[in-house]
Amino acid sequence: MKVLGGLATFRGDSRFTTWAVTIAVRVAFTELRRARWRDVSLDRLVEDVPTRTPAAPPDDALSTDARQMVLAEMHRVIETGLTDRQRQALVAEFKGMPQAEIAAQMGLTRNALYKLTHDARQNLKRGLEAAGIDGDEVREAFDL
Repeated sequence: MKVLGGLATFRGDSRFTTWAVTIAVRVAFTELRRARWRDVSLDRLVEDVPTRTPAAPPDDALSTDARQMVLAEMHRVIETGLTDRQRQALVAEFKGMPQAEIAAQMGLTRNALYKLTHDARQNLKRGLEAAGIDGDEVREAFDL
């Protein structure tokens, strides 16, 4: 159905079968990604967030301490500085859940979800900055 619906967009740059198979593969992958997350509850994702953040692989003691400090503060801000819906959406996104599935489970449009997660990231950034952690420190701690 997707191939027939997009027939008017076929430009002829490749063989028709190549174009049609590419569409079919993309549709199949999208369905597989959705199926993986279909039965995952957002509430369960938030509950599964560890109370202690796992340590990043150590390079040296100083960078490990910096990572741990940034991760601990990030975890604190997520727990205390975000609304429940912001926390739910952001944690689900961090864990790899597709935005379409997050939006569906939260009863939001994709645009509303985008705004919700944008606001959550801004609150997270402000919370880290209030704790004295800026973007340069985060990049340095994680070698970005």
